[in-house]
Amino acid sequence: MSDKKARISLAGNQDSIELPVLNGSIGPDVIDVRSLVSHGVFTYDPGFMSTASTESSITYIDGDEGMLLHRGYPIDQLADHSDYLETCYLLLHGELPNPTEKKSFVAEITRHTMVDAQIAQLLNGFQRNAHPMAVLISLTGALAALYHEGLDVDDPVHRRLAAIRLIAKMPTLAAMIYKHSIGQPIMGPVNALNYSENFLHMMFGVPAEGPSVSPVLAKAMDVIFLLHADHEQNASTSTVRLAGSTGANPYACIASGIAALWGPAHGGANEAVLKMLNEIGDESRIEEFIARAKDKDDPFRLMGFGHRVYKNFDPRSKVMRKICDEVLADLGVENDPLFRIARRLEKIALEDQYFIDRKLYPNVDFYSGIILKAIGIPMGMFTVVFALGRTPGWISHWNEMLSGAYKIGRPRQLYRGAPRRDYPLF
Repeated sequence: MSDKKARISLAGNQDSIELPVLNGSIGPDVIDVRSLVSHGVFTYDPGFMSTASTESSITYIDGDEGMLLHRGYPIDQLADHSDYLETCYLLLHGELPNPTEKKSFVAEITRHTMVDAQIAQLLNGFQRNAHPMAVLISLTGALAALYHEGLDVDDPVHRRLAAIRLIAKMPTLAAMIYKHSIGQPIMGPVNALNYSENFLHMMFGVPAEGPSVSPVLAKAMDVIFLLHADHEQNASTSTVRLAGSTGANPYACIASGIAALWGPAHGGANEAVLKMLNEIGDESRIEEFIARAKDKDDPFRLMGFGHRVYKNFDPRSKVMRKICDEVLADLGVENDPLFRIARRLEKIALEDQYFIDRKLYPNVDFYSGIILKAIGIPMGMFTVVFALGRTPGWISHWNEMLSGAYKIGRPRQLYRGAPRRDYPLF
């Protein structure tokens, strides 16, 4: 807490209300409004855009500076020097692992990648054209039925085991959902493969052949997972925290986060990029769509440009752009018509003064959608991949909340309905 104080004066109240001002280790000060309820007033903040709902030490974002830190480490440094599982460890434990700790953590994850056979039976009950996110919510929620008896969320050992299981099993669940949708046999995990190799093997492998995964594509998947591992107090993370504040089963809490992520305003942005590229259809129509994007009376928007949080360049997009080049080159698809449209749009956005003035730079979703399509992952699975990558962030925030003092979430409201009235007696 700082020495600063904030004061609020209310009409008809002779005395002002003094509120403490809290300092974070970095970022803006926060006015502590918890005492306002004793004065008979609440704050009103739709979307919580000016409200800190919690205290956290996991991730920090400075949108104006284009900064994303996990436990203090810049995202570009983690992408260059770390890997996804090491970043998972960092998010969960607060520090990078030493070689022995990392080896042990990777071994733990590897030992928990298989899922109970009953999950496969549940999967078979879904139509093949069921939305993958609906199925993922169901299968993740079903883990709560498997791991409920004897689970004590107040026990840090139990919480850590839940975290390991979720990180380990999410690629297996995602690949099972894809295989079911196309009518192919489910591929189990192979312990000799690393995390991202295993995911691609389970997605695209077949029983008649041994594992064969491109190192370039495996690296690309690892970076995609890493760049999506956490993003502070977004809608899905806040949903997990709110559900977790009731003491609910952790697998059910993560299922609630997946449900929040499913919404197109949150997790569907890279899918929207591909839909936009398909709508443009041909390079000859790019100027037409650029003009439409600049026309304030036209509802058309260029998807994958700009970001709600970052008012500068999305720090993840710089990493993703490099990976995108490597993937397209490795697959030899640089001249694919859709990718050529994307490259032209990218060039225009980086050079056209209209986009520069409005800071509408290509964001992480612009490149990730292109990469996932190139790898062969269908659009319907894009948000599933997002959920897979975001799992360590969700479970780290859940664990952090339960590790300290917390209260059940209970937002207030501004009531605009009818005042008290009596039931009419005719």
